[in-house]
Amino acid sequence: MPRYPRLTATNYPIPIFKTMSKTRKILLSEKDMPTQWYNIQADMPNPMLPPLHPGTKQPIGPDDLAPLFPMALIQQEVSQERWHEIPEQVQDIYKKWRPTPLYRAYDLEKALDTPAKIYYKYEGVSPSGSHKPNTAVAQAYYNKQEGVKRITTETGAGQWGSALSFACGLFDMECEVFMVKVSYEQKPYRKIMMNTWGSSVYASPTNLTEAGKQILAQDPHSPGSLGIAISEAVERAVQDEHTKYSLGSVLNHVLMHQTIIGMEAMKQMEMAGDFPDVVVAPFGGGSNFAGITFPFLRHKLTKGKDHLRFLAIEPASCPKLTRGEFRYDFGDSIGMTPLIPMYTLGHSFVPPTIHAGGLRYHGAGAIVSQLLKDEIIEAQAIQQLECFEAGVLFGKTEGILPAPEATHAVAGAIREANQAKEEGKSKVILFNMCGHGHFDLRAYEDYFAGKLQDHHYSDEQLTKNLKELDDIPMG
Repeated sequence: MPRYPRLTATNYPIPIFKTMSKTRKILLSEKDMPTQWYNIQADMPNPMLPPLHPGTKQPIGPDDLAPLFPMALIQQEVSQERWHEIPEQVQDIYKKWRPTPLYRAYDLEKALDTPAKIYYKYEGVSPSGSHKPNTAVAQAYYNKQEGVKRITTETGAGQWGSALSFACGLFDMECEVFMVKVSYEQKPYRKIMMNTWGSSVYASPTNLTEAGKQILAQDPHSPGSLGIAISEAVERAVQDEHTKYSLGSVLNHVLMHQTIIGMEAMKQMEMAGDFPDVVVAPFGGGSNFAGITFPFLRHKLTKGKDHLRFLAIEPASCPKLTRGEFRYDFGDSIGMTPLIPMYTLGHSFVPPTIHAGGLRYHGAGAIVSQLLKDEIIEAQAIQQLECFEAGVLFGKTEGILPAPEATHAVAGAIREANQAKEEGKSKVILFNMCGHGHFDLRAYEDYFAGKLQDHHYSDEQLTKNLKELDDIPMG
């Protein structure tokens, strides 16, 4: 049975004369675009544990990160300053698509027959179709400022790889992308987009790196994972002094760059005369969630708005927040990156081949992990069939086909709206529609053909990879 009502001309009419007067889209002008990023580390009640060197297991310093990142990004990574100025050149590029619109989802509300108000911030208007360019442009800028010639990276569904390819093209830098093999095969047009912007794209694991060869020796048919692709990209970066590595999520500076989303949304919610009771976002490594929630979280942390809720929605096939453990773990599969205090399923965990490739990551960013550990935010895991069902309903009512990753936020928002209906209470829901699904049509084709399935794990299955961490200090 469908979880949401099927829409037909008889049960869901849209009288044009009744809807024309509604303010559906709240826009900001270019002059209203934020000029600073927000660093939540300045307001967290408990500081994060320090990252550890992968060899010595001792806290790392800036010099340990220098082979991977330009010093400007390393300084942002460890900064405790609340506000960071967005460079003028980055602001100018942002204005190609920013500020992004905020929508009131009137027709989704009607379909659900809910008293809740549902708003969504739409990041699919960016050149690559997602929120990822917010940090890609910033990272490319800082690398260019320090004379870097080439950037290597990984990508899951291809949205991050597309964004960094676009950004590197703007700054005349080479870009090398290791794309998780299953997504490389599922989403060929993402690869073509990256190629068009000048990037080299490889299906990971590859025979180009020792890390890739090691994985293929263990499993010649490995579907790949973000952790494996990170290992390959990091290895390539450390071999060349003119090459740096770039990450699209997890790290503190990446999350900070995305806060322009929430900063804009706060202004737009004020224009709408509303303020959210709950903010919802998909969760892979943390950039999406941080971008929409952190500016609103500041109200909870500094202004005593304890009623505010913040909900991270992860796939049930990769449930690190809801069923993982808070441990020190590697950010990659081989063990080349620093050890990060995170909720994790273990760096050897390889998720099923779901279409939401951007969420197939074994761990969570340190900031988000600490906030969850302190019970300041919440997390839910949702199966992919419920997410796609929600995505189809959203497409029918709001006219935007969500990326598979974004369907998780839609499903989370719908759960909140249905709860409001059951309780007979009004509620204001805000979620991040992080990207469109125009390059993910095979995912919808598989959904309609009944080829997708939900994934269920025993506790033993989810904890077996954590045994590899027994010799690493507990978080």
